Amino acid sequence: MLSADQQHGEPCPVQPPSGLLSVQFSSAAFWRFASSSFSSRTRPTSPTPILEELVSFVLPSCVQREHRAMTQSPATPQSSSIKHIQVRPRSSRRQQWTLSPTQLCWSGCGQTSTTLSTTLPCGFRFELNCDIFNFTRCHLTDNRELYHKAHGVVFHHRDIHGSLENMPKGPRPVFQKWVWSNMESPTNSGKITGLNELFNLTCNYRRDSSIPVPYGYLYPVTSAEESFKLPAKDKLVCWIVSNWSPNMKRVQYYNELKKHVTIHAYGRAFEKPIGNEDFVKMISACKFYLSFENSFHRDYITEKFFNPLTWGSVPVVMGPPRHTYEGHAPAESFIHVDDFPSPKELAERLLYLDQNHTEYMRFFNWRSAFKVKGALFGREIACKTCIYLQNHKEYQAFNDLNTWYWG
Repeated sequence: MLSADQQHGEPCPVQPPSGLLSVQFSSAAFWRFASSSFSSRTRPTSPTPILEELVSFVLPSCVQREHRAMTQSPATPQSSSIKHIQVRPRSSRRQQWTLSPTQLCWSGCGQTSTTLSTTLPCGFRFELNCDIFNFTRCHLTDNRELYHKAHGVVFHHRDIHGSLENMPKGPRPVFQKWVWSNMESPTNSGKITGLNELFNLTCNYRRDSSIPVPYGYLYPVTSAEESFKLPAKDKLVCWIVSNWSPNMKRVQYYNELKKHVTIHAYGRAFEKPIGNEDFVKMISACKFYLSFENSFHRDYITEKFFNPLTWGSVPVVMGPPRHTYEGHAPAESFIHVDDFPSPKELAERLLYLDQNHTEYMRFFNWRSAFKVKGALFGREIACKTCIYLQNHKEYQAFNDLNTWYWG
């Protein structure tokens, strides 16, 4: 869960990717990953099933997010040890490639791969396998020396140096795809000119990304699950925030809204830090929660929206247009600030709903059919990239990243 202010055997020759996928992680970084696909140049020399896919994920240094625990200090990232090779755009040059007998940790060609786990910076830790998603033939490892064997490399944007000095250098393997990954908004991600011709795929919260990974999902409930019960409420409107600037639209809106309705505000911005244990209790105790994004961009809907949905509060959202939110949750599950001419009218609506329990409860009708699941960022990006590469072996290129993301 994210924090309060938001969280071997013998070598096998290779052929086109469709089998076991291995994903590499490093404790030197958080979620810069690597993934790719093998060449179809070589055929098995024995009847033994081949190891067909290897994805290497190179984790980035600790990413500072607004929702980091307000009572914790981020860990200092370790330095990267990946071998550098000259940076070049996607290569179409063909070359022979086979597994080195000492390069890959696995349990046997075509079988379930050996899974490793590693402690990641910022206190995050997750097992390096895809069992939770029921994905098979995915191998996650923290051995960076497998870079040259990887089907692809997924790079976390905020850990790429502007000079590209920390990027791999040299001709990349012909079978390898590079994946650009970033869960931050364009406002909080610096543009790097040199990235335009480097990547084959994108992995991002945007729906038009090659590998979309939103901040959360609504899944059908099962008959075995306990029915939703509304938590007890003792507050009308709450907000937990750390990223604060008088020029922010959300700050300006809050300053006007609080003139008309009482808002219980917490977080570093108000010198009232809330730890992880109290975070859930605080949101659950509020009838409405201000799910105001720190910047407004296409599809940028974060845990600020999914957290109150999860814990029994009604999100009052500020971010993309209403129809974007309705792509993630039912229209009657939240309130959008754009539905009202001014903060005063919004406040009047909230006060009305406070006195009309039947109308307020309509915001939870969806809970009889759905439940909320938050994204498991590092693991989900790794595993979804694995599956994507198993299903997409064709050549792909993403030629103008900067225009697509920053406009």
